[in-house]
Amino acid sequence: MRFIYITLALATCAVMAQAQSFDGSKMGKGIRFMAKDSSFSMQWNNRFQTQYIGAQDLETDEFADAFTIRRFRLKFKGHLYHPNINYKIELALSNRDQGDFFAEHNGAASIVLDAVLKWKFHPGWQLWVGQTKLPGNRERVISSGALQMVDRSRLNSRFNIDRDKGLWLHHEHKVGNVVFRQIIALTKGEGRNITESLEAGYDYTFRGEILPFGKFTNKGDYFGEDLAREQSPKLSIGATYDHNFGTSRQRGQLGRFIYESTDEDSNFIHSDLATIFVDMMFKYNGFSVMSEYAHKRVADGALGGFTTSGSEIYFYTGQAFNVQAGYLFKNNMSVDLRFTDVQPERAEIDDVERRYEIGFGKYIVGHTLKLQGSVAYSDRDVKIDAMIYSAQLEIGF
Repeated sequence: MRFIYITLALATCAVMAQAQSFDGSKMGKGIRFMAKDSSFSMQWNNRFQTQYIGAQDLETDEFADAFTIRRFRLKFKGHLYHPNINYKIELALSNRDQGDFFAEHNGAASIVLDAVLKWKFHPGWQLWVGQTKLPGNRERVISSGALQMVDRSRLNSRFNIDRDKGLWLHHEHKVGNVVFRQIIALTKGEGRNITESLEAGYDYTFRGEILPFGKFTNKGDYFGEDLAREQSPKLSIGATYDHNFGTSRQRGQLGRFIYESTDEDSNFIHSDLATIFVDMMFKYNGFSVMSEYAHKRVADGALGGFTTSGSEIYFYTGQAFNVQAGYLFKNNMSVDLRFTDVQPERAEIDDVERRYEIGFGKYIVGHTLKLQGSVAYSDRDVKIDAMIYSAQLEIGF
């Protein structure tokens, strides 16, 4: 199936090239085409991550490791009909990208990440329609190809609200040099690529940001490391509130589906989940700091239920904190530190964990061609502590 998708993408580009003008390219900027009458444009990017990860049990000294293609992405973006009407399509082709083959996905691979149309209908205003990332925690919105560390933190993996389908309204304005941004999203609350009707409510997401010292260079508030080496201090502070009405998934848009009982014809549990994120990004002269706080609770309804196999399962609630800092040297090598504290509300949900991590990076062509590595110590209350070693090569074009 992945081969078919790749073949179709290549064939489409070959056919398009006959009717479009090649618009030039360079490393990391993709392959760009423009219609002869300028009514359509497309930029095609590919990227993949080759990742090694090993874990050492600190009680038994047992070691397990794996070597995987962590991510493999195809991305297409451009404009349609008018320069103010843009689109973005992103496909995930690695096994790790596609997740579990739930019945609610109709037993199919969850390949489509983004399929969204963006309309700039007035200066400072945009309306988005389709499937894409919700405006949740900053770390999640940052592309997986533009991270400061090898991968995102445990806060993100446990509490992020990921992607959904629906409507997004974006607004940005300035007062002097201060930039204000607001995003409102109305979505289905089921997550991406769900085909079965879950008979749930909707999800409402509200996010606000303030940039007191003006905009970052090259949108640097949404990529890791200070690659632009900001000449003056830059700061972005953001907060998100998300309310998912009647969700049936363990983490809202993600996780296992929760049922009322172990019967084969059991109905879904429907509970309201409320999530709060507060985050910041600071950059100056090669130095960067990002921190986040997350809190998720069941606002109304059952705290849990059962899986299709009959085991008890609970909505993932609790809180977490993450902070990371790094410095980019003039030779484009970086040293980074990260601390993450995850505090699930119930012991049945997950173990309390504190993770201490040091990372190293070499940026050959920005985030497009880079080498990263890290060593982490996982301090857990119940499970055995562990050392985690990881290394990753990112290649994009």
